[in-house]
Amino acid sequence: MTEEARRTLEGKVALVAGATRGAGRGIAVELGARGATVYVSGRSTRGRRSEYDRPETIEETAELVTAAGGRGIPVVADHLVPDQVAALVGRIDAEQGRLHVLVNDIWGGERLFEWESTVWEHDLDNGLRLLRLAVETHAVTSHHALPLLLREPGGLLVEMTDGTAEYNASRYRVSFFYDIAKSAVMRMAFALGHEVGPRGATAVALTPGWLRSEMMLETFGVTEANWRDALEKVPHFGISETPSYVGRAVAALAADPELARWNGQSLSSGQLAAVYGFTDLDGSRPDAWRYMVEVQDPDRPADTTGYR
Repeated sequence: MTEEARRTLEGKVALVAGATRGAGRGIAVELGARGATVYVSGRSTRGRRSEYDRPETIEETAELVTAAGGRGIPVVADHLVPDQVAALVGRIDAEQGRLHVLVNDIWGGERLFEWESTVWEHDLDNGLRLLRLAVETHAVTSHHALPLLLREPGGLLVEMTDGTAEYNASRYRVSFFYDIAKSAVMRMAFALGHEVGPRGATAVALTPGWLRSEMMLETFGVTEANWRDALEKVPHFGISETPSYVGRAVAALAADPELARWNGQSLSSGQLAAVYGFTDLDGSRPDAWRYMVEVQDPDRPADTTGYR
């Protein structure tokens, strides 16, 4: 990355809600790599783990943002608690007086959904908890943060989801609760596009492809260094991408002077890589959703040629 490209977001302020791990961490770090000040929020800290009971923390994410060239600021917040979100936004207002990028990446549902379990078979408490974590948190955060984002024209709101609107429209995604959650978030971006667009901001839904998150790597018993070893058991994993890839998608959007052209749309990391020219860490450009439609879903032999 050239120094000019590295500083494209210098002076910009971002909030990545749900930045402890996975896509949220990747987005926060890539925004920092371009000079942004990034507030990273979540529940997992060095002093206390969330219900995930995983080792990643918001302090680590903030340190990675700073090491990348930005300024990372960790803030503990449960985005289901409106008062905590209001306090978080109030702090950003007091310290910065503005907000240019809001990324709603709050999720927390990996251990709550059941693959292909009907609504009557699925654990009801877990399903309802998933909906609260995946949908209510985004509504609470947007409610409190968007007035600050709209203070200056050109703001960006990113609703993180799984799948594109086109892909999800004709496919059952995992289970009733999971399907509803991811579709609701996409619809949020569409609705918010109508609300913030006339006021000078842009709202989009964004999905990564098959993400090599910390949890995914651990599930397959590999690390980022040897992730290809997992292809022996899961050949289609060859289309996977790092969290940095979708992070670079958000950074590219945030730096685009013609950002408004995307308002209300459903986007993917692979799609935006083709438009903006960024790559994943290995120099490739995975296009996971096209691959899934043309190779994985038709049950063809795994072959990423032409897709990354």
